Amino acid sequence: MLEQLETVLRHVADELAGWRARALKAESELKESGIRGAGTGATGVAGVAPKPDPEMRNRVADLEQENKTLRQRVEAARGRVHDLLSRLTFLEEQARQPGGNGGGTGSAPSPGSAGGA
Repeated sequence: MLEQLETVLRHVADELAGWRARALKAESELKESGIRGAGTGATGVAGVAPKPDPEMRNRVADLEQENKTLRQRVEAARGRVHDLLSRLTFLEEQARQPGGNGGGTGSAPSPGSAGGA
C-alpha cells in the first residue's frame, strides 16, 4: 500500500514539474512577444501594446484550455492521493490495534484446526 502511494506521489510530482515547465515556457514566450510588439500601438501611441494578432489570441486560448484541463487532472490526482492516504491510515491504525486484523490473523480458525481427531 505504501509503495502504491509513493508511486502515485512520484507520478504526480513528475507531472506537476512538467506542467510547471510548460507554463513557464509559455509565459516567457508571451512576455517575449509582448516586448517585441510593445513599441507603438495601432494608434501610434508609445507604450500602448498593440492588439494581439489572431494567431496569438488562438495560442492564448489554447493555453488557457490546456491549463484548465491540467488543473482538472491535478485535482483528480489530488483526490486519488487523498483516498490512498485515507486507506493507508486506516490500515496502519488497524494493524496497531491489539487483536486487530492487521496481519491477516483473526478469530476465524485456520483450515485444518477445526474439528477433532
